[in-house]
Amino acid sequence: MTDLSDPTAAAQAAATTINSAAGIESHDIALVLGSGWGGAAELLGETISEVPAAEVPGFHAPAVAGHVPTLRTVRIASSGKHALVLGSRTHYYEGKGVRAVAHGVRTAAAAGCTSLVLTNGCGGLNRNWAPGTPVLISDHINLTGTSPIEGANFVDLTDLYSPRMRAIAKEIDPTLDEGVYAQFRGPHYETPAEVRMAGILGADLVGMSTTLEAIAARQAGLELMGISLVTNLAAGIQETPLSHAEVIEAGAAAAPRISQLLADIVGKL
Repeated sequence: MTDLSDPTAAAQAAATTINSAAGIESHDIALVLGSGWGGAAELLGETISEVPAAEVPGFHAPAVAGHVPTLRTVRIASSGKHALVLGSRTHYYEGKGVRAVAHGVRTAAAAGCTSLVLTNGCGGLNRNWAPGTPVLISDHINLTGTSPIEGANFVDLTDLYSPRMRAIAKEIDPTLDEGVYAQFRGPHYETPAEVRMAGILGADLVGMSTTLEAIAARQAGLELMGISLVTNLAAGIQETPLSHAEVIEAGAAAAPRISQLLADIVGKL
């Protein structure tokens, strides 16, 4: 297992492995594909390299159903740029530590990427967002109680989710709504009271990923866009109990549409 005690060195080791496998000097854009978003990789362009995550320093096979266990390099058909598709996301609730959570985006920066797209499946607080609705992340609330940044490094998070990239997404689909995403630690789903609290704090979306990666991405200098797939109404808003099977089912139903949307957006970035 790769030692993550030096996050910069660990990211560089992983980036060297990925770039070498693809036979290129650097990548341009990275995508982290959460629940429901995996099909976008097939629509971006030609896959020129695909490496099992467990064979790349610091990465692990995904612990969550619906995530792809590989790191893929795709030559984007519309631009010729190289996309690094991170199918293996480490969630904070897996207990591997916040460095492991941030390792993917730090690797993307070390591999040469200048921009990043984070995706996820989440619960929605807005009753108008039916399961299968994509929502741009305009801002976030980190409720994990931790940060991927260590030491006296004071990173500004103003406009963390790039207005430029969000504007491009809305050019592709003017119907896209925006919302504030709140990350809880998980792996249990939020209680109805916690969902009400999140709403009072200003959240429109709740989930268990993304914010720690976004903070690490800003520290690494990446321009960032986030987009959520509402897979269910959050606890207390929908009357039935929550289940991961429901998340997978909603993601699968929406996959063709949202995958094409994401591929179209990335093609313009």
